[in-house]
Amino acid sequence: MRIEVVTLFPEFVSDAVRFGVLGRAIQRGQVTVNPTPPREFGDDAHKTVDDRPYGGGPGMVVKIEPTRTSIRAAKARL
Repeated sequence: MRIEVVTLFPEFVSDAVRFGVLGRAIQRGQVTVNPTPPREFGDDAHKTVDDRPYGGGPGMVVKIEPTRTSIRAAKARL
């Protein structure tokens, strides 16, 4: 079984799946987990993945371009 995870924090996913039932399945070669960071697909020099919300206001939103591209890359690997 192959699992693709699109996440801004790939280190957290890699560390978390090493334990428990999923960790044992990975050690046995029954499951592979591949985290895909959208930052790899950022289109500017800083690989930015967030932006200000349309119309202003507090907080940040995730940009669609790097997110969409990372999802497509994860799907292609499956």
